Amino acid sequence: MPFNQISSPASSPVSLGHCRDCAREHHLGEGGARQHCFALMTLLEDRRTIDLFSSSTDPDPRLATDSLFGEARGKMFGIMECLTRDGDRVQLRAFSGQFNGIWEVQGWAPPLFDNQDMTAISFETEKEIKRLGREMILPDCSVERQRELQQQRRGLSQELMRRIHDLYRLTNFHGREARLFSAYNGRNGMPTGTGDCCAPKLFNLAARQGLIPLGIAEFYWGRENRSGGRQHGRFYPSCREKCAPILGFMLCGLEELHAKHRI
Repeated sequence: MPFNQISSPASSPVSLGHCRDCAREHHLGEGGARQHCFALMTLLEDRRTIDLFSSSTDPDPRLATDSLFGEARGKMFGIMECLTRDGDRVQLRAFSGQFNGIWEVQGWAPPLFDNQDMTAISFETEKEIKRLGREMILPDCSVERQRELQQQRRGLSQELMRRIHDLYRLTNFHGREARLFSAYNGRNGMPTGTGDCCAPKLFNLAARQGLIPLGIAEFYWGRENRSGGRQHGRFYPSCREKCAPILGFMLCGLEELHAKHRI
């Protein structure tokens, strides 16, 4: 499939959101990021791995892209072109969520939380959730007991999700940091996976490294998702459900940087 299929004009804002703090909408377009995505697509197609930037001569088999074309289905990838304070142009890269259960891969933007903290708070609770699940399917488990166990498991899952969300730290271009709940500006409850998409990872890394984003582009790689809304090799804007409610905060201050540096 040619790497030139699009779902929105290149001039359209790709990432946007309304900021509660300044009561303004902030956005960023593609700039020159799409061309860097084409180069990344070529690497992914040729090498069939995301282990592209480590010093090892043998790619980590867990990072092979074959799984993206199987039952697990595809994943979003993104590139942000940035300007350093010295005037050099650099590219940041990100993949959405985890890759085969791995959050951090060399050469790719990290998650918005400390991975060791995530492991520490998740391990015991997830073990208990699995234990309750096993008890529910025992032959002598009554219907009443199953309902009780299901409520316990649901409560543990909700509490774990709240604690996980509390680990996320979002930085904007004023240098301000916020927790996920305080930065979120959506009308409904926070969707699962908020903060794990490419755009939040890229903006967070750029802000923390003192870089000035010039453009961002995101594309889908692999077997189409179950709803058919994401197809291999196509570009998509940052999602409205999970990204837009936090990108308002994360993009705040970028216009001032662009004006200061006459971008």
